Amino acid sequence: MNEHESEPVRGLPEYLPDGEFIVWQGEPSWRQLALRVFHVRKIAVYFVLLAGLHVGLQVSDGASWLMAAKGAAWLVMLGGAALLVLGALARLYAHTTIYTITTARVVFRFGVALQICFNGPFKQVQAAALRIFRAAGMWCGST
Repeated sequence: MNEHESEPVRGLPEYLPDGEFIVWQGEPSWRQLALRVFHVRKIAVYFVLLAGLHVGLQVSDGASWLMAAKGAAWLVMLGGAALLVLGALARLYAHTTIYTITTARVVFRFGVALQICFNGPFKQVQAAALRIFRAAGMWCGST
């Protein structure tokens, strides 16, 4: 059984009242979540720099390039494992997140282990902003 089978309308905890309609509904891109939320590019650069530093220090201490590279292999594997875990988390979060804007409110459903549904009426929203990145697929707004 899917945890969302009890949703009467996808992304919403209940049916919409009479006169309220869905204006927009969307999901984040897992690639953009990985880049902008989980910072996989920065983590990859971090591990590459660590491995390069290790190789540089080993060579400066008299080790051969081959031995220094073998010694840095564990850093590369550790970085790869970290990137795999973060990529998997990004996919999970993207799969379980849905944004809904109706004529009266904004609804966010998100969460991997524990689903949370935030329901904010427009009258409680003081301001909203939209930031569009070059890569399409994810928007970041603040209310």
